[in-house]
Amino acid sequence: MTTNPVLAVLAQARIRAAPLFARWCELNGASFCPASPATIAKFVADCAPLGIARLWPAVQDVSKMHATLGLADPTLGYAVAAAVGEVADISPPRSWPDDRKRQFRSLPYDLQVYLADHEARREKALRRAQNEAATARRQLAIRQQTQMAEQKGTKADETKGNTIVGASA
Repeated sequence: MTTNPVLAVLAQARIRAAPLFARWCELNGASFCPASPATIAKFVADCAPLGIARLWPAVQDVSKMHATLGLADPTLGYAVAAAVGEVADISPPRSWPDDRKRQFRSLPYDLQVYLADHEARREKALRRAQNEAATARRQLAIRQQTQMAEQKGTKADETKGNTIVGASA
């Protein structure tokens, strides 16, 4: 049986498009293309020791490959998002309620990164504003105390002046 040369070239192009996933599929006897969300989730879980820095581009390669071929993107499902979230281990924003924190890991990785970074910047700006407000309150209190002391000193001087003037009269 001969292989169609066009199909052979297409298969090689697919392998070049997502080499890490292609090698994993060969080793595990999984379907490379089209891939199922469960296969991608298992790939992410099995390759977790590689770290998110290597896995995320591989997952994106699979996504791009499927989109290029006009196939449904198997990386968009909950199973893949949860597997990637486990590897990435990004903490949900502290300001989120507990029930939403549990849902955070099911968000796509790039959205988790964006939200975590945005919330961290927001919290930093909020802390800076709170510190600036506290500093301004302290400075205002010091100025008020200084003014009150000056007013008391002025009143005491006026009272002494009146007493002296009254004593000589």
